[in-house]
Amino acid sequence: MTVVVLLAVAAGLVFAHRLYRTAEISLSGAILSVISSYGVDVIPERQTVYFGLGSDTPLGLRMTPECTSAFLVLPLIVVGAVMIALRPRIRNRVLFALGIAALAVVIVNQFRVLTLVGLVQWLGVDTGYYWGHTLLGSMVSVFGGAAALVAFVWLATRK
Repeated sequence: MTVVVLLAVAAGLVFAHRLYRTAEISLSGAILSVISSYGVDVIPERQTVYFGLGSDTPLGLRMTPECTSAFLVLPLIVVGAVMIALRPRIRNRVLFALGIAALAVVIVNQFRVLTLVGLVQWLGVDTGYYWGHTLLGSMVSVFGGAAALVAFVWLATRK
């Protein structure tokens, strides 16, 4: 039953990724509202957060399918389902590991967004967006995703 539920969640992430992206960008907006001294506005139906409103560097970020944490969480869920199908007795460990790794991926993606925002505010829109999205943001995602994967495997397979 757990395997079926996990596979259904995985399918849900694929087919309802727009809803997931809306939740993710809303979380980004909530965090930015707390830490930013400038205006922040979230347009959920467009999966977009506008930040720096009232500053010299306002910008809107849209959470696209390529930038969401959903597709980093998806393989973890599928691998977790396979692990449970092959060894049902490790179900609880796998579910715990999956929860920790998924949370880590979401946090890393929020950190990536906040890094991008910080660099835009510090370096301006052109340079800050380039460094924050193309270079540093990608590095944050790769290293964070790798760390989450290592944590998942370690937590799920340790005795």
